[in-house]
Amino acid sequence: MDKAIKRYFPIFVLPTLLAFTMGFIAPFLVGVYLSFCKFTTINDATFIGFSNYTKIFTDGTFVHSLWYTALFTIVSVILINFFAFLAAMLLTRKIKGTNIFRTVFFMPNLIGGIILGYIWSLLLNGILLQVNKTLTYSSTYGFWGLIILMCWQQIGYMMIIYIAGIQNIPGDLVEAAKIDGANNWDILKNVTIPMVMPSITICTFLTLTNGFKLFDQNLALTNGEPSNMSELLALNIFRTFYGRAGWEGVGQAKAVVFFILVAVIAIGQNMLTRSKEVQQ
Repeated sequence: MDKAIKRYFPIFVLPTLLAFTMGFIAPFLVGVYLSFCKFTTINDATFIGFSNYTKIFTDGTFVHSLWYTALFTIVSVILINFFAFLAAMLLTRKIKGTNIFRTVFFMPNLIGGIILGYIWSLLLNGILLQVNKTLTYSSTYGFWGLIILMCWQQIGYMMIIYIAGIQNIPGDLVEAAKIDGANNWDILKNVTIPMVMPSITICTFLTLTNGFKLFDQNLALTNGEPSNMSELLALNIFRTFYGRAGWEGVGQAKAVVFFILVAVIAIGQNMLTRSKEVQQ
């Protein structure tokens, strides 16, 4: 069997590898090259070196979007994972109707980001209009509107992952802890959390990358208003590329910087949380 696998695996791997190369690697490499060019289409690209990259940090909107996105990601990661873990702990207890609650909490994740943005725009603006304000009144309102939307959409999804991790904890460990006199807090701190670290790794990775990459909800909920002050990085890159004539190369350079930033942070987080996982 091993000999057959070694002999024929290229036949099965080649189609997927070819599709991955055509759909991801080749466009990515072309995109990196274009970040060093001035262009309007691929056919008229002219190499200009690092000029596009020097323009990035002179663009005040990019710098603001960078810090705004970083703050948004930190807050959303903490809140989503905290409430998802709390919901998972409650719904793994023997309570009637837990399956219904799990389904209801998960359902917002099935709704598209644009639709979610418009739904919450109507809801939140309806509340804020009571004090003659809207989400576009200030970046603070837009920020917390995006946080509420993100939490509502993703808590249920992360909850399912945490539930799977909690249910995978051997019952013998919990029973042994109780026999040794551990209270609920001791069990949570010394048994549950260490054993659920693989789920924490996955959920932190997903919420971290989703926070940085958020685009459609930002577009639908605030559209960057007022004056691009509630604009996240993905929306800023989109507007630079498509909304500013002659800045296509700068938009592409921003996309490359964005990719490197998210990749470094995600890999660092993954290594950090994996190092704390307990082998069962």
